[in-house]
Amino acid sequence: MAYIFDNFELDTTRIELRKDGIAQAVEPQVFDLLVLLVENTDRLVTRDEIVEKIWQGRNISVSVLASRIKSARRVLGDDGRTQRFIKTIHGRGFRFIEPVRKSLSVVHNLEPKDTPASEIIMDQAVSTRPSIAVLPLNFIGSAISAGHDSLSENFSILTLADAFPHEMITELSRLRWLMVISRGSSFSFRGEHIDVREVGKALGVGYCLSGSIEIIGAKIGITLELADTSNGGIVWADRYESHIDGIHEMRAQIISNIISTLEVQITTNEANRARLIVPGSLDAWSTYHLGLQHMHRYNEKDNAIATDFFTKAVAIDPGFARAHAGLSFTYFQNVFFEYKCDPMLDAVRTRYHAEQSLACDGLDPFANFTMGRSFWLLGEREQSLEWFEHATDLCPNYAQGYFSRAFVEAINGRASSGQTHADTAIMLSPRDPYLYGALGARALSHITRGHDSQAALWAEKAAVSPGAHALFAMIAVAAHDINGDQNMAKKWTANVRSRYASLKQYDFFQAFPFKDKAVKNRMAKALEKYGF
Repeated sequence: MAYIFDNFELDTTRIELRKDGIAQAVEPQVFDLLVLLVENTDRLVTRDEIVEKIWQGRNISVSVLASRIKSARRVLGDDGRTQRFIKTIHGRGFRFIEPVRKSLSVVHNLEPKDTPASEIIMDQAVSTRPSIAVLPLNFIGSAISAGHDSLSENFSILTLADAFPHEMITELSRLRWLMVISRGSSFSFRGEHIDVREVGKALGVGYCLSGSIEIIGAKIGITLELADTSNGGIVWADRYESHIDGIHEMRAQIISNIISTLEVQITTNEANRARLIVPGSLDAWSTYHLGLQHMHRYNEKDNAIATDFFTKAVAIDPGFARAHAGLSFTYFQNVFFEYKCDPMLDAVRTRYHAEQSLACDGLDPFANFTMGRSFWLLGEREQSLEWFEHATDLCPNYAQGYFSRAFVEAINGRASSGQTHADTAIMLSPRDPYLYGALGARALSHITRGHDSQAALWAEKAAVSPGAHALFAMIAVAAHDINGDQNMAKKWTANVRSRYASLKQYDFFQAFPFKDKAVKNRMAKALEKYGF
């Protein structure tokens, strides 16, 4: 359905606001707010109803609601003084007062055309959050497989061509930062020769996930491609194989791995897209993704740059949950890794922005994750664990949530559970920029359980991982010494001293405050041998 007023079209099918036929940059909650107001032009919409419909009844501040109303007015060229479209009924709510007529949504002409680079940049400049369509898989080869000649068995195999993408749509929909087109729309595109650029134009999405499924003897192979619909370029591709008899057991694991991979790949590509945009034209989402790319480099300089981008994103949209979560994350890094900062002030900032993020969107896993980290800084480990659990409950494919749970559990003496959650994080995101954290959590779990050789093995894996902080090299020092390998312990001692000459036991146990005194003393004794 499209709602037409003045020179605007509010298209609820394509999730798009157009002015004179040109898509406008609108944040997700602002779009939902406009739809709520426009669909009820015949009456007042109360503040309580807005909170109930847009924030699912969560407790939000007056300033967050005011920010959303201001953003909705701004995108329409309106303001609080003129109130041409959205009228404030003081003390009660709001009403959309411009005449509105309804129309069926129109899919615009899909004929490909040559687009000048300047137009591409303008198109990117008005983009909002990333969006994706997941297409049904193409079935390649005969429907009859070796050893599976019954109609029911082969029908079960054939249904995977739809079942896999259907489950991916369900799981991707848990990612609050990503708009996912429903199955009803995306499954209308079938066949081997689909032009992803046409899919992008028809459904208004920036990405398209497509692929094929084939039977090779007693195995099933699934090939997937993630494409950028603006130019048809392949962002990521991979292939998965499984024995036919085990495909239904394996598919949940395969899908979880795919979801985690897509989160990394799309985020990286969004940052690359944003670099093509004229700086003054960056919207909140583009600015946020540039911040993410620097945030995941885990060093002091990039952390400061990320903080600057997230601050700008919040200035553009004060109600942007993920930008507040990004700020909470970077302020946490300042304190945890002892970057140049005021630790007490940045600990307060960590909590403040986590709270703001939750106020804007309490169902965002990243918001819940950052709240957990704010409790970690205050030494409240049990409370932090509750928030990490919230994050993984909201998104069962959230690798960072699992490895954070693993850290808390390993340090608090729940080593078996910590090892399980570390393994889950590694399985979900084997190429994660924070992989060293999950590997380190696994090492700490083994140290707590007294598995000395395994602790040394996993500590080594963590320390050699890209981006690993010197604190993780200190885990390797202690683990190798406890395992009786003094040469390796000396090697990692030299590594730590070459990077952070001033690191001491105090710094180590501030980061990893073991609850079990016997385990802590064992680690302290090992570190002391090497001058820590």
